[in-house]
Amino acid sequence: MRQDNTVSKRDVLRQEIVALAEQDVDAESALRAAFARFWGTAQGEPREIYDRFIGRSPAADGVRFEEVDSGPVQGWWCHPENAVQDRAILFLHGGAYIQGSARAYRGFASQIATRARAATFALQYPLAPEHPFPAAPKTALVAYRWLTESGFSKIALVGDSAGGGLALVTLAQIAADKALTQAVAGVMFSPWTDLSQSGSSMGDPRVTEPLLNRDMIVGAARTYLGSALPRHPGASPLFGRFAGLPPLLIQVGSDEILLDDAFRFARLAANAGVPVKLEIWERLHHVFQLNSTELVSARRALDRAGEFLEKAFV
Repeated sequence: MRQDNTVSKRDVLRQEIVALAEQDVDAESALRAAFARFWGTAQGEPREIYDRFIGRSPAADGVRFEEVDSGPVQGWWCHPENAVQDRAILFLHGGAYIQGSARAYRGFASQIATRARAATFALQYPLAPEHPFPAAPKTALVAYRWLTESGFSKIALVGDSAGGGLALVTLAQIAADKALTQAVAGVMFSPWTDLSQSGSSMGDPRVTEPLLNRDMIVGAARTYLGSALPRHPGASPLFGRFAGLPPLLIQVGSDEILLDDAFRFARLAANAGVPVKLEIWERLHHVFQLNSTELVSARRALDRAGEFLEKAFV
């Protein structure tokens, strides 16, 4: 861990460093080699390649999938057998706002759905460059309203990477509208909170990120933002308002260029009075929770997320 991420005495952030499971030492090395082979040899259209990569995340047992392709929103329902009737999760996928699909992320979303015992809707929000900012946050807020109008009284938001940042932006929009049913919680996996790329981990040579690089992130941000400024709070929640946010759980790997995005947001939110827990999982890669087949740590992290959501739903 880098020393500049040490919590000061003035901070009220609850932070936990989670050691790599012994069983995952070899598995993590094997995954990194597999990532390199995949991205070094994959052929096809970039969005199709990305979906193929994400689609390897397995579906949970006992979950029924239902496509929604008409009406105010599009996406996929994940209906776990153990769902509690009044609960729902709005799941916002990653992909740097330029790729990713609800269909590809169904398996990952189902892992959360069954652990939280909640119907989970994976939203297909519009992607850049066809639909730059603010199309994604507008669509996410419409989806949240749609869930409330569908009769769900307890709703949480979950997102990974760009979807984690989008979830935080959406939670801020919800908190600002007192006429809305307020969200009960948010869970973010490796959230992208700063599209200005000002975090020190973005260029730290000690961070051995196997999936992202600064050039990729900078290019995606430029494509998504269009004419908007990188620090616009609707795109970069790190520079937004924290008032009224619900309890948050943020999980991030220590080997991530987005480590500081997670740490800085969690610290600012906690110091603003938001109940937030930050978990930094040592020696793990970006959104390692996707690899629940290969990693004990991924399953444990998902279990913790499920437990957090269960408590918030009660």
